[in-house]
Amino acid sequence: MQRSHGVTAALLGSMILAVCCAGCAQRTSGASLRPGLPPPSLTPPGVVLDHSPAASGRYIGSPGIAVLSSGEYLAKDDVFGPNKPKPRLTRIFASKDRGLTWAHRSDVYDVAWASLFVHRDAVYMMGTNKPYGKAVILKSVDAGATWTDPVDSKSGLLFKRGSFHCAPVPVLEHKGRLWRAMEDASGPGGWGYRFLAFMMSAPVDADLLDADSWTSSNAIGHSSEWLGGQFGGWLEGNAVAAPDGHIVNILRVSRTPEGETAAIIRISEDGKTATFDPEHGFIPFPGGSVKFTIRHDPKTNRYWALSNAMLPQHKFIVPSRVRNALALASSADLRQWDINCVLLYHPDRARHGFQYVDWLFDGDDIIAVSRTAYDDAEGGAHNQHDANYLTFHRFPNFRSLSMQDSVVAPQAPVKKRKIR
Repeated sequence: MQRSHGVTAALLGSMILAVCCAGCAQRTSGASLRPGLPPPSLTPPGVVLDHSPAASGRYIGSPGIAVLSSGEYLAKDDVFGPNKPKPRLTRIFASKDRGLTWAHRSDVYDVAWASLFVHRDAVYMMGTNKPYGKAVILKSVDAGATWTDPVDSKSGLLFKRGSFHCAPVPVLEHKGRLWRAMEDASGPGGWGYRFLAFMMSAPVDADLLDADSWTSSNAIGHSSEWLGGQFGGWLEGNAVAAPDGHIVNILRVSRTPEGETAAIIRISEDGKTATFDPEHGFIPFPGGSVKFTIRHDPKTNRYWALSNAMLPQHKFIVPSRVRNALALASSADLRQWDINCVLLYHPDRARHGFQYVDWLFDGDDIIAVSRTAYDDAEGGAHNQHDANYLTFHRFPNFRSLSMQDSVVAPQAPVKKRKIR
């Protein structure tokens, strides 16, 4: 149990911390020489798997990671931006030395925003066939070299109609079923408001490429009255087994200007019914305005998350734009979250980000892949959202990390600045 090493987000600003992190040394840099920022360093933290300069108009998104039964690591990203490939391109990478070096393995088209996961000695990607397209699942039996084509309801096309949204979120095995959160994007309103949250599930021994194997819950939309009128939508939910054994969907919440909020939707045991209590379903969550990933650790019986916590020196910035700090957080009950350690950080939030991080336990370590916006020889990332790198990271002995191991000391809030 590591609760004694953590602090709540509310107490974070009062900590005076050492600038170091076991196993994840900070490399400061800046894409520009603005006053107060360090000079550029053209090497981002971690191991670079993929790089796409901002000038290409092709940005890196949707990182995912899986570990095969052979011990080989697989990772993925996809490409978005004004010059994105058509159809949508997902790239697969492999490492045979536990993440030290990587090689490109395959290109896969017509799949976006996909979760990468291993089940019964096969590897799968589950997402959409294009942004706001149909829900699909693909299978590989040769370690990601080739993939099935979801052309119909028996080969991975899960819904023949509709518009769907998701991200590379966990696919959880629990009580004989696989669980994966999704959003129906056909609701009224614009981004955020249109997302209707629901849960998909299938028996563990089912043919996952057969649409009939999957059960979907009802989809829950938004109310403009929630959070005192600050609720701007929810998305990119995590399927998590709660302490009472029930499945819950824990979602990123768009909330301005407060941020730092998540939502918990309860799912029935049969996967058919989703319910939400707006009085008790919103929780404080560090980094809740940007996609995060939650997993349960049987060794500590705690839930762990990697998220873009909004440090005090950035709290006046629009929450969803703050992606320049990656924090390790944990919880015993999914409702009270402590920040254990700030793992990655850059003082410039405009063109730097460690975001949409997917991660797994690897013994005493966490292994992770990040959609990273950072400096490069071509002038750096377009902005913090439009990332130019896919990077791999190992955080050794994560259970023992404390705030004293953080790469940055939280500071007093900065003055409000214009958002660019």
